[in-house]
Amino acid sequence: MKALSISIVIVILLALLFVAYYGGFRQITFTTATEGGEVLVYEDVVGDYGKTGEVMDSVYTKLLNIEKIKTTKGFGIYYDDPKKVDKDKLRSEVGCIVEGIDSLKMLDLKKKYKVKICPIAYYLTTEFPHKSVMSIMFGIMKVYPAMSKYLKQNRLSELGPVMEIYDMPNKKIKYRKEIVSILP
Repeated sequence: MKALSISIVIVILLALLFVAYYGGFRQITFTTATEGGEVLVYEDVVGDYGKTGEVMDSVYTKLLNIEKIKTTKGFGIYYDDPKKVDKDKLRSEVGCIVEGIDSLKMLDLKKKYKVKICPIAYYLTTEFPHKSVMSIMFGIMKVYPAMSKYLKQNRLSELGPVMEIYDMPNKKIKYRKEIVSILP
């Protein structure tokens, strides 16, 4: 009986450590700032947001192997709320942020890929640790409800996409939502 109790306590402690390691207990705080201006190389995706990682990896691989451009930041711009839109109709743009390229290389990329500049705007932002795919899952569970609550409390519009930036060198996910209007 004592061995079973010890085993249960160990399992619970390991589960708590697991959740803590991937950010499950992290408090979500938001800031507002003018950001943007990144060069985005991407593909349009329609369907399950769970499939966007494969597309991001594909864009990364093409940029690295074909264009000889090493990127360290991936992104997803998610246009629809999966609670309100059927999974097969969810819209997103997914790819990589390309840094330090000149205008000639930009023109060359535009011939082969979808390329745009992220608008410089006033954004609501927060960050979450990125340690693995589990961090992404915990981030989704923690950040989106907190963002919705913050927007409602501050009478800000929930309309518009959310951008997730996966910053690999700094091991963080940045969530960014443009602040477009204040509700009456």
